[in-house]
Amino acid sequence: MMHRLLAPLLLLPLLAVPALAQPRSFSCIGAERLEDDVFEVAFRAGHADPQPEAMRTPLAAALAVAREDPSRNICVLGYARQEGGQTTGTQLAARRARAVALALSGDGGIERDRIRAEARNAGFSRRAAASQARRAVVIVVLPAPVGAAPPVRPAPLPPTRLTPVTPTPAAPPVPAPATPAAPAPPAEAPDPPAPPHPPAPSPAPDPAPPSR
Repeated sequence: MMHRLLAPLLLLPLLAVPALAQPRSFSCIGAERLEDDVFEVAFRAGHADPQPEAMRTPLAAALAVAREDPSRNICVLGYARQEGGQTTGTQLAARRARAVALALSGDGGIERDRIRAEARNAGFSRRAAASQARRAVVIVVLPAPVGAAPPVRPAPLPPTRLTPVTPTPAAPPVPAPATPAAPAPPAEAPDPPAPPHPPAPSPAPDPAPPSR
């Protein structure tokens, strides 16, 4: 009875895990011989963690190229000197390659199935020997597979034509209403003319003497 109850519980974690994407089928053999779209990250002696200032520029350049065409895969080739022996050097080279690959897929946002991290040694090519001497990791953005569709680029926008706008003539300013002038005071009427003086009375003539 107990086994019957435990069986469904054991299946729950398996059902909760999303299906993993199928890895792409590509090979990094010969990637160290490519010349184009190759970027190198230098490491300190004996260290597997890259310094941020040493990885910033090459990582940004590799991401810019990889994002332009999602069909292009990436080989991350790690190198290390063999001071501690071949086995120790190969392990250090693999750890370095893994650190750069995680930076590409983590903060860089590149799909993990596009990236392969591998250790290399000086026997692969002259460049491998030089990279091993410099304790470097080489990021190689492989050419697009044959038959892959070209990346879709947004069509350029047509030039914007500006329609000339005829300026609207401004309305003439409206004059402010004039303040009416105050009425003038009425003119004073002239004084009436004085009445004419009556003529002076004429003196009476002397009476004539009585006749005799």
